[in-house]
Amino acid sequence: MAISQEDVERVALLARLELDADQAEALTPQLAEIVAYVDQLSEVDTEGVEPMAHAPLAGGAELTNVLRTDEVRPGVTHEEALANSPRHDGDGFLAPAVLGD
Repeated sequence: MAISQEDVERVALLARLELDADQAEALTPQLAEIVAYVDQLSEVDTEGVEPMAHAPLAGGAELTNVLRTDEVRPGVTHEEALANSPRHDGDGFLAPAVLGD
């Protein structure tokens, strides 16, 4: 797949990156190399390979669940939570508007 400078500019726009024309031009061959490498991965024969959730550890060691069991503990009260807020109305947190009307 050929990568054009317009492709790089489109990806930058979607990723909310500010690139000038020189940066986009410099990144075009780099992104093309990355895409070419990923394309090579699609050629690997994976027939008969079992799917896995994680890569095996070095030396063949087994990965075990290291998470603790859930334990119910008391949380902060409504008043304590609001006390840590710079802006609140007594019932909830106040935050600046994110979306327009």
